[in-house]
Amino acid sequence: MLGRVAIVGIGYTPLRTVTPEVSFREMIFEAAVKAYSDAGVEPGQVDTFVSVTEDYIEGTAIADEYVPDQLGAVLKPVHTVTADGITGLASLVMQIETGQLDLAVIEGHSKASNIGHPAHIEALALDPIYARPLGFHPRYVAGLEMRAFLEETGNTERQAALVVAKNRANALRNPLAAYPARLSADDVLASRPEAEPLKRSDIAGYADGAIVMVLARESLLSPGTSQPVFIDGIGWSQHTPNIEERELHRAIYAESAAQMAYRMAGITSPTGEIDFAEVDDTFSYKELQHLEALGLARPGESGMLLEEGMFSPTGDLPVNVSGGSLGCGNTYDMSGLRSVLEVVLQIRNAAGERQLPGVKTGLAQSWRGIPTATGGVAVLRGE
Repeated sequence: MLGRVAIVGIGYTPLRTVTPEVSFREMIFEAAVKAYSDAGVEPGQVDTFVSVTEDYIEGTAIADEYVPDQLGAVLKPVHTVTADGITGLASLVMQIETGQLDLAVIEGHSKASNIGHPAHIEALALDPIYARPLGFHPRYVAGLEMRAFLEETGNTERQAALVVAKNRANALRNPLAAYPARLSADDVLASRPEAEPLKRSDIAGYADGAIVMVLARESLLSPGTSQPVFIDGIGWSQHTPNIEERELHRAIYAESAAQMAYRMAGITSPTGEIDFAEVDDTFSYKELQHLEALGLARPGESGMLLEEGMFSPTGDLPVNVSGGSLGCGNTYDMSGLRSVLEVVLQIRNAAGERQLPGVKTGLAQSWRGIPTATGGVAVLRGE
């Protein structure tokens, strides 16, 4: 490798349940202007661009054709990474590490409020021969996973409900969050069943927004560079797409991605070396499952540690102080970038009311959502 890669500029919009007043292009433009200003660069200096988009969700073919203008990327290389945000980030890290590029930009956006029937789109990712013809709502996959995870590990529905209560409350201190609330575990358990044991309150609501990040090679940084945050380790993985072949209680994609990221970052003891984490919680049980897959909790102990307060903002290992997807909103493939954004803000000491004291190393983890078994992990550190 030719030195580390740093995030040197960030721009973002608030996350909201509906945004009829702006188009996705206007949201990207707002985020891009902020990111370039933060990095102290002009778009003409950028060597390459990545758009984390999915044609099915965008409702258009070759969706990255609709992002160059507002990024200032006309006549520049722009390519789509149809995967979670951290996998898109990894693609830029690898490009910069070839030594051929100095400056790169990644954008992610969500206009989920434009989608009338998200389940119809998610169902297209199910096996067309054995699974899709059954006609079930795709969330049955999450219900099966949750049941298997709870039964195999001994974690409980109440502990999953406590994840919701924690993250929605954390979101009250995040002005970007779309779903802040004060809920009790009993409120969550009393909500409408969706796919037993999954209940309505266990599921992150959708949100709109945009995030743009500027990346640079370490040798390009000058003393005036605005608080660079280094991507010291990054990993990504895709497990089998066939539901019937999975160990439903395990997030093997997260285990594999974490091993890759830890190896690159030189981490041998995650619980002792990582100060805080932002992990995917699209469904409440996923936070517990991902913590165990990441080695931040032993199998079967994540729920108990949650109850003991270990993952609270004042605990030994704060998790999802941003509010996670449950508090901020499910922004599809941009959700991974939202996790990275929170880690960058915390390391920069720029998280406002929710700022954690003295944090230097953070972890961001992503999952692409049902019915996939795809995700990424990034370990980020300050100077």
